[in-house]
Amino acid sequence: MLRLAVRMAGHRIAALLAVACAVLGGAALITGTGVLAESGIRSHLPAGRLAHSDVVVSADQNFHPPQDLPIALPERGRVPDRLVGRLAKLPGVTAAVGDISFPAALVDAKGQVVPTEDPRTAGHGWSSTGLLKDPGIDGGKPAGPGEIAVDNATAAAAGVRVGDTVRVVAAGRSAAGYRVSAVVAAPGAGILFADPTAARLAGRDTGPRAGTVDLISLRTAPGADDTVAAAVRDRVKGTGLVVATGTDRGDIASPGTGSARSLLILLAGSLAGIILLITGFVMASALAVSIAGQRRDLALMRAVGATPKQIRRLAAGQATVVAALAAVPGLALGYLLAGQFRRMLVERGVLPDELPLSISPLPAVATLLLLAAVVQVSARGAAWRTSRMPATEAVAESRSEPRAPSKIRTSIGLLVIAAATTLSVAPLLSRTVIGATATSLSGIIGAIGLAMVGPALIRGVGDILARRMRPGTSAPTWLAVSNVRGYALRIAGVVSALAMAVVFVMTYTFAQTTVMAATSDDTRAGTLAQQRVSAPGLGGLPADALTAVRNTPGVRAAAPVSDTTVVWSYKQFGESAVEAGSAMILTPEAQSVLDLDVRDGSLARLTGKTVAVRSEAARSRDAELGSSVRLILGDGTPVDARVVAVYDRGLGFGPVVLSHDLAAGHTTAGLDQSILVRTDGTATADRGLAALAASRPGLAVEATDTGSGDGLSDAPPEVWINLATIVVLLGYLLLSIANKIVATTAQRRNEIAALRLIGTTPRQIRGMMRREAAVIAAAALTTGLALSAVPLALLGMGFLNQPWPAGPVWLLPATVLTIVATAFITIELPTRQALRTAPAHALANRE
Repeated sequence: MLRLAVRMAGHRIAALLAVACAVLGGAALITGTGVLAESGIRSHLPAGRLAHSDVVVSADQNFHPPQDLPIALPERGRVPDRLVGRLAKLPGVTAAVGDISFPAALVDAKGQVVPTEDPRTAGHGWSSTGLLKDPGIDGGKPAGPGEIAVDNATAAAAGVRVGDTVRVVAAGRSAAGYRVSAVVAAPGAGILFADPTAARLAGRDTGPRAGTVDLISLRTAPGADDTVAAAVRDRVKGTGLVVATGTDRGDIASPGTGSARSLLILLAGSLAGIILLITGFVMASALAVSIAGQRRDLALMRAVGATPKQIRRLAAGQATVVAALAAVPGLALGYLLAGQFRRMLVERGVLPDELPLSISPLPAVATLLLLAAVVQVSARGAAWRTSRMPATEAVAESRSEPRAPSKIRTSIGLLVIAAATTLSVAPLLSRTVIGATATSLSGIIGAIGLAMVGPALIRGVGDILARRMRPGTSAPTWLAVSNVRGYALRIAGVVSALAMAVVFVMTYTFAQTTVMAATSDDTRAGTLAQQRVSAPGLGGLPADALTAVRNTPGVRAAAPVSDTTVVWSYKQFGESAVEAGSAMILTPEAQSVLDLDVRDGSLARLTGKTVAVRSEAARSRDAELGSSVRLILGDGTPVDARVVAVYDRGLGFGPVVLSHDLAAGHTTAGLDQSILVRTDGTATADRGLAALAASRPGLAVEATDTGSGDGLSDAPPEVWINLATIVVLLGYLLLSIANKIVATTAQRRNEIAALRLIGTTPRQIRGMMRREAAVIAAAALTTGLALSAVPLALLGMGFLNQPWPAGPVWLLPATVLTIVATAFITIELPTRQALRTAPAHALANRE
């Protein structure tokens, strides 16, 4: 049977080429998505400063929801410092170091901040040199509170040597002078203070962080790593601490950066659904065209005694052979595609450059299994009707189509379209990114329903055109209308594929741009401040910056604003659910610089263990005013907070706002990230803020309204990622559709030859095919735009209070032009090729 399938494949090159292209593209897309997902689960950052630590003990930087993947926590947790001495006494431990980190930045002679890898954690105690393996030290350790040591990269950038005096901004203090006691030849060593000074600056001598370190590094005797790690795990069992060795140390070294792995999982998850839907649709339609071109061969095999099961096995075997050949380069292309996608994420600042992809055969194996299942089901489904028909009826129908479209198929298609329309109501119920995602998903599902309804729809259109034809209608027009009526199934397959492209481009693109516009509207309307003061090079704002800003002439109000990550644990339909998301950190004074459109309560109550939540979350998670919510803060600390305000502008400001008191001591830097400033609008205020920033190293002032937020130049990185995904998927979709139309047209060469033998001229045939192309393009655009209209109208009403979406005006005419060009070119070229063959020769070599 396999040999026969291979021989039959050799005579169906055009149709099977469409199948091969569909499989190749599908394999590349699915494999690339799989590589991203695997990297999110298995990839690790380089160990960095911890490269020479054999065993590392730290707080667990992941939240572990039941029956789900871990959620990365970006804020550094703490470890009791008393554990350092206890672990140092374990057998096999040669050294134990308790490491602390805090914001620190060195200021050069020109008053400029010297860049460091992460200024939030650049400061350390001298004992942290114990993490390093044989560091080259020029000088001696800091002898007191007025001395520091720096790594060689920082020293070179600042132009300082041992014995020089430099200014350092540390842990929110004002810039102070320090003598350089040593230069340490170790990358990433940072700025090293005397241990008592480091403990004081990091707040480890008093306050909520007293008696803690960030992590504990253990050096072990040769060959004792595993034994020591096991002993340490026994010692810290039940404390919430984790023990890391090998590649796991990278995530411990930089939890904020390591949390980017979760982004890869989220991206892969969001892409997987749309990719699988489109890939399955394209492959199924390509296989349907291929099997349709072999109906006569399959019918004749039925006539000579082949069983229905053998017919389906033959169709599936042939498709499997082609898929296997196309999948191999597709898998390789998928790994390359994942690499390019990672590069784009790095360039957009979404992913750290240090995080590599995890390359293994698992995505390729999963892709092969998935494609094999799709090919088998699609091929057997396409051959089902022919295999089940009586042999004589199968032969009779092998050159024609059923007279009436299947009523069951049409009914199911209508139900699918109805379900898609119902799904498109989601933006009215949930003004969130998830609600907007339902728009594109409903469009794709509607296009699948159209593929099922298509034959009946095309047959109806053909009947209407036939009734309106007048006597004297030209031969090409009459032939084109007859083909539309007689071959509704063939025409519908092409129309539904092109309509899928229309729906995909319109709904997916406008969903992104509409959410971006709504987010921009929220942010613009809710930001009362005109200026923002920040200190990115310092790891956070100095503690006295807020007072200095408020004392600046022309300043009406100023309030600190920071952000972090929280995990919200709640009940949904009686089941426990968790969701991680960003959270703003505000003080009660924030209401003077931000308007979150508070519907209930007040931001003035944001003191102590309190939060404000967006209205959608309040409704869906039973978090109304006065209720208590369970949150996991960014460092893993669980808290129960009281809701004191409910606001509407959640798109622009996030789902939850933490009080400054609640977040205190639970962020890595422990400093405010920025200050929003509302002025009187005069030039005096602007000059005063600029002078303040110039007088203090590291401070920066920028306008809060830096752009309209409606154009792609203002788009956040995630929008660019989604748009790049649209381009890749659209390219795959259009290429597969073009191959399908070419294969469909090429299979009509016998029809064209027969028309020529009865006197139809080549010009008339070209005219007939062009009219068919016009019908196909018009039907695809009409149905595609109709399927997109309702979801997009509801999207606009839900997000912008208008019955249309936001987005580029040129997208609609560009889509129309692309669909028309695709329909005409892919029909015109194979038609001209068929006309170059003599009719008698074409019929003599018919399939």
